[in-house]
Parts: sequence; structure tokens; C-alpha cells
Amino acid sequence: MKVTTSTHDGVIVLYVKGRISGHDEADCLDDKLYAAIGRGHNRAVVDLGDCDWISSAGIRTLIHHYNCFKRNYGELKLANLTQKIEKIVTITRLAQVFDIYESKDEAVLSFGYA
Repeated sequence: MKVTTSTHDGVIVLYVKGRISGHDEADCLDDKLYAAIGRGHNRAVVDLGDCDWISSAGIRTLIHHYNCFKRNYGELKLANLTQKIEKIVTITRLAQVFDIYESKDEAVLSFGYA
């Protein structure tokens, strides 16, 4: 799994490519999200368009950071879910927690302008 980042209109976007299939991959995402908060970003989008699996460790990481961003007066949103990831998000009821968007652009725009 690989996580790359970019910033759009003051929103950090994390692009996940591959499988979040265990603790090592979840730790990689965890590190990137902590780094974003550490750099003062309190608005983030996780783009899962190239992610083909997310384990329970990955789900825990997303929930943990959803709460971290909230504590920092920010928000973490999800975007570009594949059918498989969308199914997992629905089954785990993350869809009731996260704001989910069809695309990274829609998610970024949902924050408004910086």
C-alpha cells in the first residue's frame, strides 16, 4: 500500500493505493494522518479510489483520526470509494459517521474556501 498527499484549497488529500490489509498498512495511513494534523491541517480527505481492500485495522485508523480531526476543530472526509470499499463502509456503518463524496473535488469543495 502507498499513501501520497497533496493540498487543494487548504485541504490535505491523502490518496491510498493498494490494500489496507493489516497493521503495517494501517500504521502507514495513521502516520500520514498524524503528520497532517502535526502540520496544522484540520481539514482532510482520504481518497480511496485506488484502494481495493480495507481491514478492521484500517477502519479503526479512520475512526480514530475522524475523532482526532474533530478534537482539532476539523474534519476528515472520505471520497472516491470503489464498490468493494463502499460495501465495507456500509456494513461497518462508517457511512453514518463520515461525510462521503463521489470525488476528491466534491469533498474538497464541501469544506468551502480557505
